[in-house]
Amino acid sequence: MTLKKFPDESIDCIVTSPPYWSLRDYGVKNQIGLEKDFNEYLSRLIAVFDEIKRILKPAGTCWVVLGDTYGGSGTGGNLQNRKKEAILKKKKAGLQKFSGVSNYRKSLLQLPSRFSVTMIKRGWILRNEIIWHKPNVQPSSAIDRFTVDFEKIYFFVKSRKYYFSRQFEPLENKERLKRRFINPGNKQKYRHISFSSINQSNIEKRRKRMLDRGARNKRCVWKIGTSSFSGQHFATFPEKLIETPVKAGCPEGGIVLDPFIGSGTTAVVAKKLERKFIGIELNPEYVALARNRAR
Repeated sequence: MTLKKFPDESIDCIVTSPPYWSLRDYGVKNQIGLEKDFNEYLSRLIAVFDEIKRILKPAGTCWVVLGDTYGGSGTGGNLQNRKKEAILKKKKAGLQKFSGVSNYRKSLLQLPSRFSVTMIKRGWILRNEIIWHKPNVQPSSAIDRFTVDFEKIYFFVKSRKYYFSRQFEPLENKERLKRRFINPGNKQKYRHISFSSINQSNIEKRRKRMLDRGARNKRCVWKIGTSSFSGQHFATFPEKLIETPVKAGCPEGGIVLDPFIGSGTTAVVAKKLERKFIGIELNPEYVALARNRAR
C-alpha cells in the first residue's frame, strides 16, 4: 500500500471519493469495490483510512464522498455508462452476481452510514454529514422507488482541535432577516424559551454580523450539479464540490491528499487554491489523465 510509505502526521487535508461498491470495474487488479460481500468492501476501505489517520496531521481534516447501493442488483442499482462498460462487465463475472447480499435484495444497503459508524469506532470524530444535492441527476429506470438525487459527504477529524476556515453562503432573504427573529408580541407562544436581555442582545449581534457580511454560515446541503469530462473516466467530481472542503479544511500552502484521485479534479482544485497536492491512483491511464489535467 502506497500510504504506508508516508511519514506520520505529514498531510494537512484528505479529500477523496473511494470506489463505490459493485458499481463499476476500473480494470485494475486488487481494486476496491468488486468484493463479493459488502462487509469485505468496508473492511478494506477502513484499512485504507486507518493509514490515512496515521499520516494526517493532528490538526488535519478528512472529507469523504461516498455513494450507496442496493442489494442484489449486481450493478449497484444505478450503473451509468452501461454501453462503455459492457465489455468489461462480460469479462468480469464478479460484477454479475454478488454473494452475501441475498438477504438484502432490493434494499438500500446504507454503506455510507455503515462506513461512518465504523470510522467513529476507529477513533475518528465526525463533524458533519453533508448532503450533495444533484439538481441535474440522471433519470432512474426504477419504477418502484424514488430517484436518488444526492450523495453524502462526511467531514472527519482526528483531534478535537483542528484547522477550519469558516465558509459562508449568500443570504436568501435580507429583508426578512432585517425584521426581528421573534415578534415581541408573540412571546406567549414561546413560554418555554428564555427572553433575557442577554439572549436578545446576542441575537441582535449575530443578525447584524450576517447583514454586514451579506452572508451566513454555510449549511450542510450543497446544491451542485454534476459535470461531464471528456476524458476516459466515468466518475468525475465537479470542481465546485471540492472547493469548499479544500478552502475550509486546508491552510494555504498545505498539502491535500486524494488517495483515489481518478481523473485529478482534487489536484486541479488544490492548485487553483494555492495548495499542494498528492494523488494516488492504481489505474495507469487515470494517472496520465490526472497529470495532464494538473498541468
